[in-house]
Amino acid sequence: MCQECGCSKPGPYQVGDRRVDTHTHTLADGSVITHAHDPGHGHDHHGHHSHSGHAHPHRILNLNTGILSANDRAAEQNRGAFRALGLLVLNVLSSPGAGKTALLTRTLNDLKGRCRAGVIVGDLATDNDAARLRTTGAPVVQIATGTLCHLEAGMVAEALKQLDLRALDLLIIENVGNLVCPAAFDLGEAMRVVLHSVTEGEDKPLKYPPMFHSADIVIITKMDLAAAAGFDRELAWKNLRQARAFRHGAIICSRSKAQRQTRQSKWFRRGAAAPAIPGAGRRPARPGHPGRPARCPRRAHLRPRRRPRRFAASPPATRRRRGRTSL
Repeated sequence: MCQECGCSKPGPYQVGDRRVDTHTHTLADGSVITHAHDPGHGHDHHGHHSHSGHAHPHRILNLNTGILSANDRAAEQNRGAFRALGLLVLNVLSSPGAGKTALLTRTLNDLKGRCRAGVIVGDLATDNDAARLRTTGAPVVQIATGTLCHLEAGMVAEALKQLDLRALDLLIIENVGNLVCPAAFDLGEAMRVVLHSVTEGEDKPLKYPPMFHSADIVIITKMDLAAAAGFDRELAWKNLRQARAFRHGAIICSRSKAQRQTRQSKWFRRGAAAPAIPGAGRRPARPGHPGRPARCPRRAHLRPRRRPRRFAASPPATRRRRGRTSL
């Protein structure tokens, strides 16, 4: 993914009206540090000189450092800040056109007066989605990634500076529409929500297993188009189970049926009302990444209720109690 193809190389991006440049430093021990700064910030690289007329021997350094280690550190810092505030943070992902913005617009309208929610939106360019979400009255920050096909934890940290986190109960991050690269980048979220549209076919979980395997919950959208798209619901469930998706459950919603679309709003509201979970975090999509506890209190409402056990009434006959016979 991004760590192989190189599309995660740092570059300028925009958070709201503020342009942010990134710069990479290689230290003497071989470690690489990438940080953000404002445009025009100068860099003094001591020791640079011309190489004309002479050559230096080449050396091979074995760094043994994960290529995403800088992002993982920033994600842990974000997660620590979210835990301290008791803020539930969701990372919403899907392919382009699956209905993320439409779903969030409806959800934010349903949550009015019940839950204080904010949104961070990621796109390569324009703020069209952010403008649509601002019509709900929720605070929204747009991140224009430029050439990057995903959001990174450092970008989210910059966007957080434009939000009053203490005034929020729920923060939703609408990631860039992509089912490949965002699966590998932890943003510090507590839960990951993946949308699967019926117009994409039933085999999306099998084609993009890292994304669906890392999902906490899967929302199947546009069910009102299932018949026109020839969507096989049973096959879709089978593929989701095969991909080991939706650890916390799955929701089916339809744009034309309000009673179905309000289900995810109730799920968001209940999750935001639950207390913060110590140690909660996204389960890794790759080995060696910090994970989350196996059980999560916020999914209690998704588990089926147990029926009370029914015991047969004791017959009015002689019963033995502690070795003695009584009538």
